[in-house]
Amino acid sequence: MMRPDRAAGVWRCTSCGKEVPLGRGVEVRQTEASGRGKVAVVEVKHVTLPKTEETCPKCGNGEAYWVLRQTRGSDEPETRIFECTKCGHKWREYS
Repeated sequence: MMRPDRAAGVWRCTSCGKEVPLGRGVEVRQTEASGRGKVAVVEVKHVTLPKTEETCPKCGNGEAYWVLRQTRGSDEPETRIFECTKCGHKWREYS
């Protein structure tokens, strides 16, 4: 069985140790014949969030997805949460 290891950025098989890179918005498929049948891993990410011109502090990419969340009291402004379209790094902006 393949399990994600997000720190290493890979899917890792719990029995044989084989590694497959985690995908970002694409399908990752690894099929291998074994004594018990086949093993398939699929990761699909459909992004429907709006994009904006915002510089990623991690990789310097100039485009990010954004969403507003009410993370503090109702009398406080919303928190803007960004996710880089290139590396997936997330950061917040408070008003």
